[in-house]
Amino acid sequence: MDGMMTSSAPSCDTASSRPALHRALLAVGSFGPIGHLPASGTVAAAVVGIPAYWMLAERLNATALLWGAVLVVFCGLSVAVHAVGDRMLGEKDSRVLVWDEVAGYLIAVAFLPWSWRLAVTAWVLERAFDILKIPPANWVEKRCPGGWGVVGDDVVAGIYARVMIAVVLAIRPGWAGLA
Repeated sequence: MDGMMTSSAPSCDTASSRPALHRALLAVGSFGPIGHLPASGTVAAAVVGIPAYWMLAERLNATALLWGAVLVVFCGLSVAVHAVGDRMLGEKDSRVLVWDEVAGYLIAVAFLPWSWRLAVTAWVLERAFDILKIPPANWVEKRCPGGWGVVGDDVVAGIYARVMIAVVLAIRPGWAGLA
């Protein structure tokens, strides 16, 4: 059939065309609908991070060992979620995947007793440091491969926020309203 053109439908990579395992990973990596919201990282740090902080500090009265274990496991899982998820999405640091933001927030509140003032202050500081990318955060983000760079800059932001909170608490211990 010379002269006849055949057409093929364009390939569409929609969420429904992905295998179930991929859809599940993306749902977990985005904390369901949270990763699809505007300013998703900021929302995730607040909506997921603050309750996680409350649970660890207030309900579980987490020891240093538990805090350390949670941070290591969560950050490790974050690196894996971002490495695999970004590859599936064909992006680096996809806005849909938000575990990195929560990891940075959890570092900012690590080992602190629960208070709303600390929760909100850590959230604001971690988000600001993540946006500003103060060295070495910018270096980590650009030089570390895959999920390591994606999560690494948030880890640095969380450390900066946690150090600032420690300094404020050392200067004004009553500021956090803890007693």
